[in-house]
Amino acid sequence: MAAPKPTKPAAKKPSGKGRADEAPAEKVITENRKARHEYEIVDTLECGIALVGSEVKSLRAGKMSLDEAYGRVDATEVWLIGCDIPEYEKANQLNHQPKRPRKLLLHRREIKKFASLAYEKGLTLVPLKMYFKDGRVKVLMGIGRGRKLHDKREKLKSASAKREIETALRGRSRGGR
Repeated sequence: MAAPKPTKPAAKKPSGKGRADEAPAEKVITENRKARHEYEIVDTLECGIALVGSEVKSLRAGKMSLDEAYGRVDATEVWLIGCDIPEYEKANQLNHQPKRPRKLLLHRREIKKFASLAYEKGLTLVPLKMYFKDGRVKVLMGIGRGRKLHDKREKLKSASAKREIETALRGRSRGGR
């Protein structure tokens, strides 16, 4: 009779949740760069979004546009309007409408906070970026105040001046010139 082989203890798999040293897995689908230029962002909030299967497949392919999208608060719900997710080619009959309104998933207290700020003078709900986080699609919504043309010019001037100062300081620290 053969002696039983010694067994190794089973290795534990690290769980994705609750680990302090792991960063959450985020894959950015698209970013609305124009929104930061057009609006002064006052506050941001991460939201879930209700999608159908063909929309998720299209997002995984990296196809979508947030350029003309905005958020609208209707009593107890928040909707993302104008977001363009093109049809998924392989979905044929079960495809979705590309520019349909999509429901954002928020808690009641978050909706009340957003609604109170959105009804304030000159504030708009703007989607800043859409990304996958732990396999789920998330939307980063911002509450923004529209910028005037002179504000946009002022921001561009200050950003370019800051960039020039940084490059000049980098050049001096290396001993050049």
